[in-house]
Amino acid sequence: MTALTRGPLAGVRIIEIAGIGPLPFAGMLLADLGADILRIDPPRPRELQSADADGRDPVMRGRAAMTLDLKTDEGRDRLLGLVAVADVLIEGLRPGKMEALGLGPGACFARAPHLVYGRSTGWGQTGSLAASAGHDPNYVSYTGALSWLGASGRPAMPPFGLVGDTAGGALYLVVGVLAALHHARATGTGQVVDAAIMDGTLSLMTGLYAMQDRDPAERARWHATMGGSCPFATLYETADGGFMAVCALESRFYAQFVEGLGLDAKALPPRGDMAHWPALREQFARSFRAKPRSHWEQIFTGTDACVTAALSIEEARDHPINAARGAFANGIPAAAPRFSVTATGHAPQGLAADAMIERWQTGSG
Repeated sequence: MTALTRGPLAGVRIIEIAGIGPLPFAGMLLADLGADILRIDPPRPRELQSADADGRDPVMRGRAAMTLDLKTDEGRDRLLGLVAVADVLIEGLRPGKMEALGLGPGACFARAPHLVYGRSTGWGQTGSLAASAGHDPNYVSYTGALSWLGASGRPAMPPFGLVGDTAGGALYLVVGVLAALHHARATGTGQVVDAAIMDGTLSLMTGLYAMQDRDPAERARWHATMGGSCPFATLYETADGGFMAVCALESRFYAQFVEGLGLDAKALPPRGDMAHWPALREQFARSFRAKPRSHWEQIFTGTDACVTAALSIEEARDHPINAARGAFANGIPAAAPRFSVTATGHAPQGLAADAMIERWQTGSG
């Protein structure tokens, strides 16, 4: 591959200290964008991996891997030698663990002042819980997101790993690393990126927190609209047990939604009065229950009613909408985002560590 076909991060050299949580997904994104990633595995097997039937983990694609015992002088020296020719190091150990190994930011900056040192944790590098264990729902629980995701303020467990590890953790780590890399290339000075899952999740909720300070009536209506109790912004079950997602917020979209259901808008209670919402919800639910999901999908596809079928993961892989977009590759979601010049794709599996290291040390790629 040429630099223009390897993705916009072609030539960027990243060391990934193997871990769980946000780190593997962040590494996958960076690899799909074209970066060279060398994963450092510990002598013991990794836990909580998501290998497929062939023993390969699609999230771990795009890395060359080598095993180093970082508790030994030999392992530490080898890693620091690699740091000297790397652009980025990312790690997800508890705060203080890398320092205890003699591999914290200070030791690494001494070898590579330009290095971007990305740190992914649940609670962050500081704070009263920094050294405590946890997983995605634990970090998210302190942000208020579990209550927001639940019905009527009752906390609900989110899809495991999606809200905290992936959105609040991995994506903010990648954004931080890329921003710091831009700064390092402009100034020659590296820095630490402290990407905490809790911080990132709170950042995602900026709009929700801003709404808390608005007029109580406006806040109540907004919460009801976004929380699933609004009759024109919710899910409805169909005759065959399927579901349709409705989000006809604007008046012109609402008109098309009502028309698609075969209802007379003039005969319905006004939607602007929340007192009428239970009646509207029951009317809409009765209409959806009368026909199978395929009927409603045919009615609403291509309209501006903002009504779509709620697909299962199995259905999504083969659905015509996703096929037309090329949204999957070999049954796995395609690389994202897409670029007009530096095309991206799934980074390959099984890269050779020796060849990657030689490339780094000789400056040939």
